[in-house]
Amino acid sequence: MIDLDTSPRTRRPPLQQLGAVLWPSFFVAVVASVLFFAFFDPLDLQRIGFPRHGISRGLGYTAGFFLAWLGTLSACSVTALLLRSPGDGDEPPLE
Repeated sequence: MIDLDTSPRTRRPPLQQLGAVLWPSFFVAVVASVLFFAFFDPLDLQRIGFPRHGISRGLGYTAGFFLAWLGTLSACSVTALLLRSPGDGDEPPLE
């Protein structure tokens, strides 16, 4: 496939790139946490996974949210990496 758009692309600022990855991953993690914990109680999961450790319900919700955010952050980061065009890097073009 031939790319007919030869105009130079402006590079987004790093803060905007970071926000484009963090915000969607945060939003999806919130939705995933709400849906997951609507069906599963953190104290029941604690009894199954860590029977000898006392984990509060709040700590279970917090850990679950951050694990969901870590998973969605990694997925969004890989997507952002794959969507970069070949000329976005600092390396010189191949000749």
